[in-house]
Amino acid sequence: MILCITHSKDFYNIDIFFEYLTSKNIPYFRLNSDRMNHFQKISVNPDSFELTDEFGNTVHSKDIKGVWHRKAWAISTPDELDEEYRKVFLSGYANLRYNLITVLENVPWINPFENERKIDGSKMLQLKVAKENKLTVPQTIFSNDEEKIIAFFHECCAGKAVAKLHSLTAKTMNGENIISTMIIEEDTLEHISDITYCPMIFQPYIDKQYELRIVYIAGEFFTGKINNSEEADWRVGKGDYSWSSYDLPEDVRTGLASMMKEMGLYIGAIDMIRGKDGAYYFLEVNPQGEWGMLQNELGFPIAERIADNLIKRMNIHE
Repeated sequence: MILCITHSKDFYNIDIFFEYLTSKNIPYFRLNSDRMNHFQKISVNPDSFELTDEFGNTVHSKDIKGVWHRKAWAISTPDELDEEYRKVFLSGYANLRYNLITVLENVPWINPFENERKIDGSKMLQLKVAKENKLTVPQTIFSNDEEKIIAFFHECCAGKAVAKLHSLTAKTMNGENIISTMIIEEDTLEHISDITYCPMIFQPYIDKQYELRIVYIAGEFFTGKINNSEEADWRVGKGDYSWSSYDLPEDVRTGLASMMKEMGLYIGAIDMIRGKDGAYYFLEVNPQGEWGMLQNELGFPIAERIADNLIKRMNIHE
């Protein structure tokens, strides 16, 4: 059985994944991470667990032979819960969830949980590893120090920078409830003092030809190109964007594959831009990133390849 950790509103990507497993007669269990709370019955022992989900379906750890960590969401809290008890509620269930996960650490994962958590939690580490693997990365500072940011702006940004949060408020592909990348220019700096309350990542603005969303799966690449040369972030732009398939240069593929191997990730959604200077700039990798639009619009068999990789590592013979 394959355990798929996702959330209650997930669809399309996960539906294709389950349809593919069904076609191969491989059982699966959907675990909604946001419902790992009072909606579910969870019991964890030192070497096993049993869980009954919100629909009454039960799974035991001994039956799980592989895990796809598709998308983790925050645990939801009951509306009737007193405000002062919410922290206790969330802490208790977060710890229960993590203890459940560690029971499965010796079965194949996409991606290994601790590797994913480390990489997703440090954009600076991502840029460091990318640079070490001969990828081009923008100069970057992650700071709450007004003076350091202003100095970085004048020294590195040629009058124009981008600023973004380390993590978005929502990881959607249609721009809903998302905090976009912001443009910083000389007249914006007078408002930068508020950075004390919200540390941000700053990079020079790069004049671009287009953006790339690259899905890496264990050495294989599925790349989509979107012709956004004007907006800082196509997801909240006003352009009528569509995807086209794209062939990455061999040196970029080599660098990305080496980077992902060093990060210990089997899969990731990688964002790059092609600058007007001809360079390919690595921006970030999201281990749980979105790719449904590439499968839907370009016919890439991404869900199937994820399943194939996990099945192979589980040593399942069809």
